[in-house]
Amino acid sequence: MNILRKIYYILFDLVQTLVIAGAIFVVIYAFLFRPYQVNGRSMDPTFENGEYVLTNLIDVRFGKITRGDIVVFNAPVDKEKDYIKRVIGIPGDKVKVSDGNVYINGNKLNQVFLTPNLVTNPGTFLSENHEIEVPSGYYFVMGDNRGASSDSREWGFVSKEEIIGKSFLVYFPLNHFRIVSHEKL
Repeated sequence: MNILRKIYYILFDLVQTLVIAGAIFVVIYAFLFRPYQVNGRSMDPTFENGEYVLTNLIDVRFGKITRGDIVVFNAPVDKEKDYIKRVIGIPGDKVKVSDGNVYINGNKLNQVFLTPNLVTNPGTFLSENHEIEVPSGYYFVMGDNRGASSDSREWGFVSKEEIIGKSFLVYFPLNHFRIVSHEKL
């Protein structure tokens, strides 16, 4: 009978530990940080296909989204998917694509994070030499690999409500472990 009592206490402790660990995981996942896997080449060279990134959910809720931030958001074309892109235009900005360059408020964007000689083509939403203004509560986002990216040039603005968080850490594969650089534009 003494052995049954010990087994009971061990099992009770184990279940209690698992419940507490599960609750901590749910709080962290729902309110603080969330992992995402990069699928595709739209963010080369910043992210490689298959890398896992950790995304900060707090920054979007209580902080500011600025030009250059790398954000994860609900895909406008398929709500079951999430996209990762760089914020190019914030509310009030005027965005234009001309001769392979991006202009923000009339200034040519310094795209140091892009692969050299990469041409930025217009899309169906933003055509060549057409300037658009980012409305309040929305953002204009683009992939760093502009030639292989489905982004705001195609499907338009992303609302703040659709943005899940800002990516801040690549944690897998381990040999790619690094802090994500948010180039200020």
